[in-house]
Amino acid sequence: MRRLLSPALIAAVFLLDRAAKARVLAGLFHRSVEVAPFFRLTYAENTGVSFGLFRDKNLFFLAFSAALVAGLLALRRRIAAHGRLAEAGLALVLGGALGNLYDRIAYGHVVDFLDFSFFPAVFNVADSAITVGALLMAWGMRERAGQKSPRPGE
Repeated sequence: MRRLLSPALIAAVFLLDRAAKARVLAGLFHRSVEVAPFFRLTYAENTGVSFGLFRDKNLFFLAFSAALVAGLLALRRRIAAHGRLAEAGLALVLGGALGNLYDRIAYGHVVDFLDFSFFPAVFNVADSAITVGALLMAWGMRERAGQKSPRPGE
C-alpha cells in the first residue's frame, strides 16, 4: 500500500494543477478578479522561473525541468530512505514539476494565477507543491541525517 502513496500524491498534485489551470484558461484568460482585499486571481504567463526571473528562457527551463524530473526519479530510493517526510516532499516536487513541465510543452510558458497582495509574484498550484515539497524533503533528510550521525561533541 505504501508503494502507491507516492505515485498517488504525484498524480493528485499534477491533476489538481491541471484542473486549476484549465479553469483559469477557460474563465480568466488575460484577466484579474478580486476574491478578497488581499487576494486576486490574475492570469499571468511565465516564460522564466519564480518571481518572473529569467524571462523568455522557456526552452532552457523546459530542458532543465525534464532533467530535474529525471534526476529526482533516479534518486527517489535514496531520498525515500530518509523517511516518509522526505518521500512525501519528493512526490510533491515531482507532481509540481510535471505540472509546470506540461505547461511549458503545451503552451510555451507556465500559467500562473494565484496573486496575493503581500507576495511579490503570481504563482500556481504546481509552484506551491514544489515549494512545500522541497521544504518537506529537506526537513525529512535533515531529521534522518541528524538521527544517524550525531554532531561532534554530543
